[in-house]
Amino acid sequence: MAIPDEGNERLMYLNCKTYFSLRYGTIATKDLVAAAAQMGITSLALTNINMTADVWTFVQACHEKNIKPIIGLECRNGQAFKYILLARSMEGWFHINRFLSTHLQEETPFPDQAPFLPDTFVIYAWGSRSLQQLAAHELVGIRPREVNKLFRTDTLAYRQKLVVLQPVTFQDAGHYELHRVLRAVDQNLLISQLPAHTTAGPDECWIPPAALLEHYEQYPHIVRNTLQVMEACELHFDFRTHRNKKYFLGSAAADRDRLRELACQGMAYRYGTDNAEAKMRIEKELQIIEQQDFNAYFLVTHNIIEYALHKGYFYVGRGSGANSIIAYCLRITDVDPIALNLYFERFLNPYRSSPPDFDIDFSWRDRDDVIRHVFATHGIDYTALLGTVATFQENAIIRELGKVYGLPKKEIDRILDNPFDIKLEEDSVQRQILRFSQQMTTAGKAFPNHLSIHAGGILISEAPIHQYCATHLPPKGFCTAQLDMHQAAAIGLHKFDILSQRGLGHIRDSLDLIKANRGVDIDIHAIREFTADPNVRQQLRTVNTIGCFYIESPAMRQLLQKLECDDYLTLVAASSIIRPGVAQSGMMRQYVEHFRNPGKVTYLHPIIQKVLQETFGIMVYQEDVIKVIHEYADMDLADADILRRSMAGKYRGPDAFLQLQEQFFSNCRRLGRPEEVSRELWRQIASFTSFSFSKAHSATYAVESYQSLFLKTYFPAEFMVAVINNFGGFYNRELYFRELQKTGVTLHPPCINNSRYPTHIQGMDVYTGFIHVEGLEEGWIRKALAEREQYGPYTGLEDFTERMQPPPEQLDILIRAGAFHFSGHTKKELLWKSSLLLKSKDAGAEHALSLFREPPPDYQLPRLAYHDHEDAFDEIALLGFPLCSPFDVLQHDQSSYLPVKELHRHVGQTVRALGYLVCTKHIRTTQGAPMCFGTFLDRDGAFLDTVHFPESFRQYPLQKSGFYILEGRVAEEYGVITLEISYMRKIGYFEDKNFSTGQKAVYL
Repeated sequence: MAIPDEGNERLMYLNCKTYFSLRYGTIATKDLVAAAAQMGITSLALTNINMTADVWTFVQACHEKNIKPIIGLECRNGQAFKYILLARSMEGWFHINRFLSTHLQEETPFPDQAPFLPDTFVIYAWGSRSLQQLAAHELVGIRPREVNKLFRTDTLAYRQKLVVLQPVTFQDAGHYELHRVLRAVDQNLLISQLPAHTTAGPDECWIPPAALLEHYEQYPHIVRNTLQVMEACELHFDFRTHRNKKYFLGSAAADRDRLRELACQGMAYRYGTDNAEAKMRIEKELQIIEQQDFNAYFLVTHNIIEYALHKGYFYVGRGSGANSIIAYCLRITDVDPIALNLYFERFLNPYRSSPPDFDIDFSWRDRDDVIRHVFATHGIDYTALLGTVATFQENAIIRELGKVYGLPKKEIDRILDNPFDIKLEEDSVQRQILRFSQQMTTAGKAFPNHLSIHAGGILISEAPIHQYCATHLPPKGFCTAQLDMHQAAAIGLHKFDILSQRGLGHIRDSLDLIKANRGVDIDIHAIREFTADPNVRQQLRTVNTIGCFYIESPAMRQLLQKLECDDYLTLVAASSIIRPGVAQSGMMRQYVEHFRNPGKVTYLHPIIQKVLQETFGIMVYQEDVIKVIHEYADMDLADADILRRSMAGKYRGPDAFLQLQEQFFSNCRRLGRPEEVSRELWRQIASFTSFSFSKAHSATYAVESYQSLFLKTYFPAEFMVAVINNFGGFYNRELYFRELQKTGVTLHPPCINNSRYPTHIQGMDVYTGFIHVEGLEEGWIRKALAEREQYGPYTGLEDFTERMQPPPEQLDILIRAGAFHFSGHTKKELLWKSSLLLKSKDAGAEHALSLFREPPPDYQLPRLAYHDHEDAFDEIALLGFPLCSPFDVLQHDQSSYLPVKELHRHVGQTVRALGYLVCTKHIRTTQGAPMCFGTFLDRDGAFLDTVHFPESFRQYPLQKSGFYILEGRVAEEYGVITLEISYMRKIGYFEDKNFSTGQKAVYL
């Protein structure tokens, strides 16, 4: 029989999967296409399992390699293969996405027979459907190993129903083993227990086209039909088209007029009606917004803000959008671009390819309601949360692979004890784990692990969302796209960012607590007053900033000290130079030096002095980079837009950035710029990629920092309670309780008569919230609180057990937490009484108040020993930390250690200190060696910052929280004191106690 025309064998692959077939496939999307191109394949179908997350990456990669892309889906119910769906067109792709989305959102199984979906093909496995019963669009796939089953079938009679089916799941035999490991991880099984039916066959890899064709040499009509099916699939898609909602009010003219109306109203509110500069800038922006078709984008954002204002929600608008006077007038942001001299072209210019960035932060309590408003306004068919796919991280991979190969948990913990120095070479199993972990993480190709949600992105499209991808329904209940921000932007679908921020929760709750506890109303938007307030400036100068948004971390507090920061503009600069790009390039250190010694600044070039005089010759903001390439290298704003997107992390590939680099140096040579200056400038520019802020963004952060700082300055107790109730910030909750105690309040343990579920302040008394008690069931304790609210406080343990019939383990937790301290009995007495009381209660009885209270029985309790540390250790067990100072619990001679307040007298000397670990930050040196920064508290509650260089870190790695004896050299830089560790030892609470044989010190 004749073989089809030469070259047609290059069209045989209808069932290719990538590693976006989660925990199943092993091939990166671009690697799949590259391998196909290398084999001369000219048409390729992507059919991931129940997933559409990488479709547009695949399509783009195919276009780059001159391969015809076909997109589809492999439908499975758990491990059971059902069928393959192929889209013949974009209409077919829409119906496939809608079909998959219904399955995912309703959690219903796929039917055995696929429903009719317009403009699609369905491919079933051989033997799963009768050939006679197939509909016009239905096919049966014949795998190479199934060809010998055809000898009894009249294949010519069904030649339009049979197609070649060679699945591609992994690259080769080595990756087949990785596939099996992934399947074991997915099912939480040992590799030895993995059922064969849950894995792919070892033949599901690339077979060279010619070799594949040989399997079907007796059936050329099957090959021919396969070619016809692939030729019938034709995807027409223009990546250059904008796909966001086109009009907010139904037409371009209506949108244009409405935006102008809002801008004029806002100008009167912000500047008055006669500000010529504001008028000029507004007209300029409106013209460019109209030219770029961004009117609807502004109006959609304004609608969100209008809803928030109507509901009384506190919000902050940030991002490059804060450079816009239109955004300022529409109250999208509170940063005045004229007052701050913000660079308009960073935000919007005629060359910009995407809409501007508006990041709108809400309190975590308000955000979901705002999102519901967006869905209701624009319709569920056109709105979706932006998705993402979480990837396997190195430590998680090793832990999962360790379980698959049966390693004991202690051995896995030991391997990961120092995450910067993982060693996996002790035996063959560990070497196997190392090999697979390297396959999953090398070359920047971390394997996808599970679906997740972008931090705040929302897509609002002109066409239905299912035209581009499937959607699923996470626990939050909002439809979420199987599409990440890079793919969305690539297809012209640009996100709106509605984010949740704990810092706003701190501020919002502080205002409520201050009103309730002090009777004071605060205008939190009086930023000019806050920045001029001498007490607030003193707080900033002394870095008393714990709990304050963005300025509380050890690194930020150190930077503020070095800059002697006590004003708004310096804080704006600090908010940007703390970012990794600037800091790691050495420009943060250089900025500090120039700031402290402005008279000694040497500018790299006169043009640099002209454009960067405000920042002492250092590129601090994204705008600075754009100014430099525009003024120094004569590059236009179209190039600046490419650079902007790169700095914002919106280019995943290096190609555009490399082209920009070549043009930069080419222009510099043409202009006769000094080579060494150009190279240094480009080094600084490159450091900004993905890790930098615009000035507007930094200014917005600084505003919120000042709002937090004002509240902390004048209402410190209420502010810290709000921080605690919003689950903290940079640090763990223990530190915020320590900071709360510094305000002079009396901190009480959870109390059944005074505490609420969150922590509660009443005057200068603070009652720890029941939310912090480990093991306490929320539903049950809320019932106990509701009982107290309705029928009055509990008179004692007997009254509580009478009214609540508590489960024994819950009552035990309450007693140990100190909830009955008001009764006057010790915990041991209460535990003794509770066991007797509960024995006489009917746990199933309904609640009822007795008409006549019987006097409680007079139990004769034995005398029980009590030790001072018992309450502290109960608190450590139930709250995670003692409410008293941990140094008061420590049984160790503390007199020989130097306190932090004395360190400045010993600069350059080796001293010994005692610290209680707060937090650590692990990094690598430029040579790749692991090192660490630590932050500790001393006995006085002062912060001690430590540096653990690689050799010290190797000998004395930091372990869990607790006490450490710290020995090292005292170093000072611009007023910041650190201890460079040369020796360190962890000690327990009973360090000085003599233990009998078999006893050990307590390490917590």
